[in-house]
Amino acid sequence: MTPNADDQLLIRIHSGDEQAFVSLYRRRQGAIYRFTFHMSGSETVAEDITQEVFLTLLREGLGYQADRGSLSGYLFGIARKLVLRHLERGRHDVALESGIEDAALPALTADVDPLRELTRREGLEALRRAVLALPRRYREVVVLCDLEEMDYADAAAALGCPIGTVRSRLHRARALLPDKLNQERNGRPAVRALNPARCAI
Repeated sequence: MTPNADDQLLIRIHSGDEQAFVSLYRRRQGAIYRFTFHMSGSETVAEDITQEVFLTLLREGLGYQADRGSLSGYLFGIARKLVLRHLERGRHDVALESGIEDAALPALTADVDPLRELTRREGLEALRRAVLALPRRYREVVVLCDLEEMDYADAAAALGCPIGTVRSRLHRARALLPDKLNQERNGRPAVRALNPARCAI
């Protein structure tokens, strides 16, 4: 089997190529950050965990096995374990931080309708809160498969469960999401303090 681009970068990293690490980090850090942000609801936690994922890869990169899934799936698996550890420590605070979407959204110009732009931003914010309100096992699959467009096999590898479980959880999550969005629209917060015990698989 020919190594893909990520695997080739990992081989170079283990040969001491620092530029290969920088390249891999640039390729994958954005997706890892978004996953940890959607799972935790905190920019600070997402930044810390993203850094730790790549430090873990440097320390334990030989634990990755290409025949068990993609390197991307392996990185998401590390991120998931770190998020769970964070939640289990009970330090999770659901106060949603503002500004996460600002970098992804265009600046207002004369051609942009400010009301439409505000409505769109409020819609993104409501969707983000609705996703965060899902039980953890459903939130994981929505973030991986719908937001990050990961295939079921890689999501299953990242989550450590069968592909059928990913499919069934995604089906259930998609059924729950409209209700969470309606709660947001009706002024009832869909997000409550996350209790790790309630979120157990």
